[in-house]
Amino acid sequence: MTDLSTCAPGTGLTPTDHAGILTWVAEVAELTAPARIVFCDGSRAEWHRLTGALVDKGTFVPLEAKPNSFWCVSDPEDVARVEDRTFLCSEDPADAGPTNNWVDPVDMRTVMTEHYRGAMAGRTMYVIAFCMGPLDAEDPKFGVQITDSEYVAVSMQIMTRSGMLVWERLGIGAEFVKCLHSVGVPLADDEADVPWPCDRTKYISHFPERREIWSYGSGYGGNALLGKKCFALRIASVLGRDEGWLAEHMLILKLTSPQGKTHYVAAAFPSSCGKTNLAMLEPALAGWQAETIGDDIAWLRFGADGRLYAVNPEAGFFGVAPGTGVKTNPNAIATIQLGNSVFTNTARTDDGDIWWEGLTDDTPAYLIDWRGRSWTPETGTPAAHPNSRYCTPIAQCPSVAPEWNDPTGVPISAILFGGRRATTVPLVAESFDWAHGVFTASVLSSETTAAAAGQVGVVRRDPMAMLPFLGYHVGDYFAHWLSLADRDGARLPKIFQVNWFRRSADGKFLWPGFGDNVRVLKWVLERLDGDGDAIETPIGYVPAPGALDLTGLGERARSLVAAALAVDVDEWITETASIDEWYAAIGDYRLPEQLREQLAALKLRLAKTL
Repeated sequence: MTDLSTCAPGTGLTPTDHAGILTWVAEVAELTAPARIVFCDGSRAEWHRLTGALVDKGTFVPLEAKPNSFWCVSDPEDVARVEDRTFLCSEDPADAGPTNNWVDPVDMRTVMTEHYRGAMAGRTMYVIAFCMGPLDAEDPKFGVQITDSEYVAVSMQIMTRSGMLVWERLGIGAEFVKCLHSVGVPLADDEADVPWPCDRTKYISHFPERREIWSYGSGYGGNALLGKKCFALRIASVLGRDEGWLAEHMLILKLTSPQGKTHYVAAAFPSSCGKTNLAMLEPALAGWQAETIGDDIAWLRFGADGRLYAVNPEAGFFGVAPGTGVKTNPNAIATIQLGNSVFTNTARTDDGDIWWEGLTDDTPAYLIDWRGRSWTPETGTPAAHPNSRYCTPIAQCPSVAPEWNDPTGVPISAILFGGRRATTVPLVAESFDWAHGVFTASVLSSETTAAAAGQVGVVRRDPMAMLPFLGYHVGDYFAHWLSLADRDGARLPKIFQVNWFRRSADGKFLWPGFGDNVRVLKWVLERLDGDGDAIETPIGYVPAPGALDLTGLGERARSLVAAALAVDVDEWITETASIDEWYAAIGDYRLPEQLREQLAALKLRLAKTL
């Protein structure tokens, strides 16, 4: 039986006297019945205790080839975000909109309470105080996660600012987001645990008005690390709406030209569409320098000068492993080589290292695959799961910018929106103005990937790359974006759409991508500075012939790039019909009229070209 007296204020037995936290912890402990309660201090000693416990129970395997690093495999049914089991429990069902799974909050709390009842029996309840963004920010956003997963407690040390400094900053009355998580597998007395506990029943539920997240049944990634997508995007998007800022699924990149001029760029892509590779760009053009601010999430607030300033709320990378290699992302490889990392559902070599498809040119003759089974190239299945991950500290990335932890953020000059489209969408196009840019982002589309459970390769609308992460009605979200232009003195960034994934008729990529993406970014920055030749098309401005710097790519590159930049009117007419369907799904009374006008204007421009 847990001694709840340890949760009483003023006992000196906890790192905080915050009555709200201690009362909540006591209530959860009484419901879930853990064997013990541990308030995490974020120390190195705690890391070693937790990782040691995970090694002892067979979850973690230490990696001889990487210092202080571990390999693990999840339950085969717990490998990705479960969007169909992710719920937005707003008080008004209309506030959830068509992109979210809504359940009445009273009903959901009733159902989940019964799942939580006794769920932590035989386990340790970990209480983790964390801060999204720099601790010395003017308005730090705190969270407290309760979990019965050592894997989560270890990963939160990497992914967030956590531990004693956060407990101290929380004080006795600071606001915080309640994040409750259980794997849902209680243990009877002396019952042996399994390496990866999880329940077949899963709920990831958000209560925006109460600023609460309840997660049950999964131990994996964004389902369980509640500071990530759940807090930093779904709940934070509601905070941003209410407080006048944006929480976005974006990387933040610092670019410095050979002339020494610096710009900061934010870019939104759906998961597994190259955000991390672009965030750690190794430029293919001589004299250009790219530095990393963040690879997945950006919080954008207005500065005193009217510009949008972006902060990375995270402290680590939770990157998709397959396809990441020295050729595609040398900075990511250098980061994980330093160790201090957790690898989930990759393959493991017999000499104590990790491997995944795309890591090296040569495939090892023998591996332990992501299911923990012996594997050879003749096995016929992937050695690493397509959504396998590395979790590693951003501070040890060789391309990290000194200002990545600046509490004021960095001023954004341009925002890029991109998806994975084999046809239709050109390599790059500049929007005509802010409203047109918001329209372009509102109809962003991409082929689905393995980052979420479900069918892969299906084209779906993914507005601002936020489809799975919106904390309120998508129409109101678009209105919030449009409203930024109404702010007095606003100096908003230019908006561009990119598509690294366009293919030729025979299915081959038209653009080399990776380090060569700096060629597109160079043109983007030239457009910001009033240079850079462009052609006006019905969908925006695209680079004029010769405007992209193709130095070193060879003569054939010009014809391939011309195809990648082509705007096919017939394809775009078909696209507008699909956009009509998407907008109809949002509903007449919540979709901003400005976006309807933008769609009508696009149709008119397309018609004039016929």
